[in-house]
Amino acid sequence: MKRQCMLGILIICSLIMAVGVSSAAEKTEVAKDTLVIQGKILDSTGNALSGANVLPYLNGKPFLAGGHGGEADKGLTTAQNGLFRIEVPTTEDKIRSGKWELKVTRPSFKPSQMISLKVLDEGASVDGVHMWVANSVVQLNRVQNMAFWIALVVFVLVYVLIAFEILHRTLAAFLGATLLMLITHTLGHFDEAYHILTWEQALHSVDWNVVFLLMGMMIIVGVLKESGVFQWLAYKSFHVARGNIFLLSVVLVVVTAVCSAFLDNVTTMLLLTPVTLEIALVLKVSPFVFLMPEIVASNFGGTATLIGDPPNIMIGSYAGLTFNDFVLNLAPVVVIVLVANIIYNKFVYGGDYKKAKVEDVPKMISFLKEKYKITNGKLLYIGGAVLLGVICLFALHGLFHMEVSVAALFGAALIVLLCKVDIVEMLEKEIEWPSLVFFIMLFIVVGAAEHTGILQVLADTIKDICQGRLWVAIIVILWVSGIASAIVDNIPYTATMLPIIAFLNQSIPGAESGVLWWALALGACFGGNGTIIGASANVVTTGIAEKAGYKITFGQFVKEAAPITVVSLIISTVFLLLAY
Repeated sequence: MKRQCMLGILIICSLIMAVGVSSAAEKTEVAKDTLVIQGKILDSTGNALSGANVLPYLNGKPFLAGGHGGEADKGLTTAQNGLFRIEVPTTEDKIRSGKWELKVTRPSFKPSQMISLKVLDEGASVDGVHMWVANSVVQLNRVQNMAFWIALVVFVLVYVLIAFEILHRTLAAFLGATLLMLITHTLGHFDEAYHILTWEQALHSVDWNVVFLLMGMMIIVGVLKESGVFQWLAYKSFHVARGNIFLLSVVLVVVTAVCSAFLDNVTTMLLLTPVTLEIALVLKVSPFVFLMPEIVASNFGGTATLIGDPPNIMIGSYAGLTFNDFVLNLAPVVVIVLVANIIYNKFVYGGDYKKAKVEDVPKMISFLKEKYKITNGKLLYIGGAVLLGVICLFALHGLFHMEVSVAALFGAALIVLLCKVDIVEMLEKEIEWPSLVFFIMLFIVVGAAEHTGILQVLADTIKDICQGRLWVAIIVILWVSGIASAIVDNIPYTATMLPIIAFLNQSIPGAESGVLWWALALGACFGGNGTIIGASANVVTTGIAEKAGYKITFGQFVKEAAPITVVSLIISTVFLLLAY
């Protein structure tokens, strides 16, 4: 009996050991082979898709976690460049004999059919693990589901609220952006059809280069203005004119255009408008005789450089264009348009120039010299040197592969340090936080329109109109941009058009030269002159004038500014068609 018990115990122990050895061998076998599934997810136009969910299948069942094919794993999400790489530990037998497939899903797109994978021959061994490879490029087609229609309604409402000034533009964009994300994370949690834009996708939609560039330049200008240099420039303009009112207008136009090119047009008009009002008061003429040409010149001048006008900042950052690219491609046409503007001013305001009364020019010059003098020479020298250095970095940023916002932020920090300015006060008073928040929220709203396919529909429509002809595309983009920017603020319009132009550059022969970016820049910036609400500089300047008791109506503004706006677009059309 004892011998039988001992024999039974030995048999049981042997079986346990055999099972253990078999299990260890299986684990070793699993560890020796790995299937690497890699590839890229694209939309119907060939653009990379981020946020797509990729899940491999083996013999019709989800297969990812641990290589056992039990519980379905949620899969892997593609990166910003649309690439994915999944490493699946498994056995050689399953790799060779199994039917491997791939399923890709993404909100606002039709799920892919089961994509068959072809496993390539065994690759190199890494740390004793044999690697097998399966490559796949999957293209998804968009679908107009509830997310599309909700995003479209919110998108249009935000534009309407901004265009008709029903709400402050920052609040309108704020409400739109947060509503889209709220719907995604509530209704979208239960039904993917309501998945519009996640928090993470919203952050990726914001062009932080634009936001920080504006912030840096606001600080630099905020410090510099304490020196009185901008008011001094207005005094020098009158001094140069020596009582010739038309010449004074010309000088003010040139000063405004140059300052707008290297600072920004909104800041330029904020600083020059109060001085212009005082000069007009002394000359006993309507201030709009000088202010209207200055407004137009600020939008023209700002077009010449990357940092001069918000649309250019957005275009440059999105398309990777350098400061020098803008100067070389846009400055020539800006100079031509400025000359046309000066001639136009002579015809429109010539009678007002003659009515201006300058009874004692030397006395007037002395008065302005005393009132608008440099108040802090040391600050001007230090701040001017820093600004010059920042502009040099702007010109060289393409060489260093450095974002322009880096130069602006460093210059802002340096000028605050060297001029011993209170940084807290500077951040509170000089940075236009409502404008920066507006940009951030607007980028999110436009990002939702891009994610749900709204912008793709617009891009396809423009492509169909152009039918592959570059010259038609140039004219359409330029004039649609000009007219649209006159109706709504050119900032939201430009943000909407960026991905559309990127698509057209890939689909229209010859557009790879970048000419459509210049058509967008010229149309958005020049078209902003068409109405009071067309550009931020227009709103700021007319608002300051109205507070001082000088109001210009919407109709009066259009009557005086629309003709030169049309002329500038005609000149731009000829320039682009001849140059490209």
